[in-house]
Amino acid sequence: MTSSSIPAARSQYLLELLGRVRDPRRKRGRRHPLTGLLAVGIAAVIAGSRSFAAIGQWAADAGPEVLAGLGAARGPAEESTFRRAFALVSPDVLDLLLGAWLWTRAARVSGRLVIAVDGKAVRGAKNKEGKAPHLVAALAHGIGAVLGQVAVDAKSNEIPAVRDLLKAFGDLAGAVITIDALHTQHDTATAILARRADYVMAVKGNMPTLYRQLRKLPWTAVPAVSSVSTDHGRRARRTLKAALAPAWIEFAGAAQVAQVRRTVTKKGKKTVEVVYLITSDRDADPATLAAWARGHWHVENKLHWVRSPGTSLTRRTSPWSERETRHG
Repeated sequence: MTSSSIPAARSQYLLELLGRVRDPRRKRGRRHPLTGLLAVGIAAVIAGSRSFAAIGQWAADAGPEVLAGLGAARGPAEESTFRRAFALVSPDVLDLLLGAWLWTRAARVSGRLVIAVDGKAVRGAKNKEGKAPHLVAALAHGIGAVLGQVAVDAKSNEIPAVRDLLKAFGDLAGAVITIDALHTQHDTATAILARRADYVMAVKGNMPTLYRQLRKLPWTAVPAVSSVSTDHGRRARRTLKAALAPAWIEFAGAAQVAQVRRTVTKKGKKTVEVVYLITSDRDADPATLAAWARGHWHVENKLHWVRSPGTSLTRRTSPWSERETRHG
């Protein structure tokens, strides 16, 4: 029997949320409740279905107990029924409800909900102008679930879209937002702090003054924490040094600054990458900061690769480690 992949308690909450979606179908001829169709479709996708035909097959194989738990007590629907239902439902409404449900699955890192925010063009899809849609998404560290996303206006860029995304969330108190250098902006930092959350931001050349200030700090005198990982013949050592932000660093909410050094050795060739971070969290220790920084890679591993089906799954350089690259 096919499993729903959704625990009973979370399934019930999902059904409660989906029950708020207005049914846009004509009343005549309805056989399957909309809530059940949406829940079964979501469970099928979680289980690996990638088409309406696959969703229909998953539903046919699921069995009456699983379907009933997902609000589909009248049995499996046909592929065409799923296709029509999802085509009629507002994607924005469904996106908000799924984001609310995924909050219940989000893991904690050192006791905090940590959310990576980044943008990506959706390859393999096109809008009316023939261009790939560009989305800014919030991804929960740990489980890689998208908690919410907004489309970037064709006449704008990611920076205001990130602020719109933050506004769409409910309570962010106590959360940590990790974000790449493009969004290391005073206004974005202020928006995060206004939601009673903290930020961890990469600092690069788009903030030249701040970047120079961080680079010139006496890092040799700062204690470090390190970790080593090995995979596929590659050995990577990550070293992080953190210190309280000097009073003369003028950036909204800045409490700590950090230097992250990543040394990778593969086939005798050594590559060193250095990136600087700034955070509003005063109490996080270096090991916690290192975990948050490394967790930002989930944007690449669990979101961007999935959204780029037409491209090779070759790890691109992290947006947090593009400065001061040296080869040995």
